[in-house]
Amino acid sequence: MTLLGESVGGGLPPQQVGAQGAQREVSAPGGLGRYAVRRILTGFGTLLFVIVFNFVLFRLLPGDPIGMMTRGKDVDQQQLAELRRQFNAPLPEQFWSYIRNPFSSNLVSLQSGESVWSVIGDSFWPTMLLLGVSTIASASIGIWLGIHSAWGRGGKFDQITTGSTLTLYSMPEFWLGMLLLIFMSTGVGPFPGFFPSGGISSPGDDLGMVAGWLDLAWHLFLPALTLTLVYLAEYSLVMRSSLIDEMEQDYLKTARAKGLRDKLVRRRHAVPNALLPTITLVFLNVGFVVSGAITVETVFSWPGLGYLTYTAIQGPDNQLLQALFLLFAFAVIVANVIADLIVATVDPRVRA
Repeated sequence: MTLLGESVGGGLPPQQVGAQGAQREVSAPGGLGRYAVRRILTGFGTLLFVIVFNFVLFRLLPGDPIGMMTRGKDVDQQQLAELRRQFNAPLPEQFWSYIRNPFSSNLVSLQSGESVWSVIGDSFWPTMLLLGVSTIASASIGIWLGIHSAWGRGGKFDQITTGSTLTLYSMPEFWLGMLLLIFMSTGVGPFPGFFPSGGISSPGDDLGMVAGWLDLAWHLFLPALTLTLVYLAEYSLVMRSSLIDEMEQDYLKTARAKGLRDKLVRRRHAVPNALLPTITLVFLNVGFVVSGAITVETVFSWPGLGYLTYTAIQGPDNQLLQALFLLFAFAVIVANVIADLIVATVDPRVRA
């Protein structure tokens, strides 16, 4: 804050001061490079722990994976013996084989008989599409609401938006999804439903055509709206709280005392600094929402990773669940590291 205060008093734009500060930190011992290496190593250590925990956890679960894989299939005794040998190998041998390559294509889904990563790959892009749309929408709207709520704290707009977003945030995702499904798909009373009740596209539609993409957007609307409404409050409240704290800083009082307009003070000085916690939240949510979309995808039969997890639990398909658990944990760790590096790059105080 001292740097920004001096920039206002000395007439330098905060962007220039931030760049100069960042350069000093990079050149100094323990700067950005050292912080990045330390943070990446920490993330790698966390991932290693998750891999070990993932191996142990799914070896403790009950069930017969061989019986699950061969159920309803005509398997001769030689193939059955080979499967038994593979799944009943000594634990140290299984552990060494798994930890060498936890993303190996040799892991087979017990339900389909295909590689688990091939099955996951088919469900990956629908989840990324759903999360991408909902994250962009909720972050953009939430940040805008948080800025205007904080700047007019205590006013009508602040009261209405804070109350509304808190109400939406308190709703379980699956419950809100079912409400939207009833009102906007099934229809209530004289109000007919308009949107489809599930799936990613209508039968026979080609995603290579414009009509196919429009149909995809039509199916995407309700699940994306559900996630957007639920996570809207997080961005709004974090941005509001951060901006209110920033408004009390001395450098903003100095900017106002120099005669700068409120809109200019907000846009050029307050909001850029208040955005830092929200940037972290965006990347953390990208990791957590991947697993949090399970209930929403299940409600709307959206063929993504969440719905795939639901079907794997029903099996149970332990091989597939093990791979999904690792993928979700990997997404959270990577998103966490990226968020820390971005914030450290923008704000030298973090790495100091």
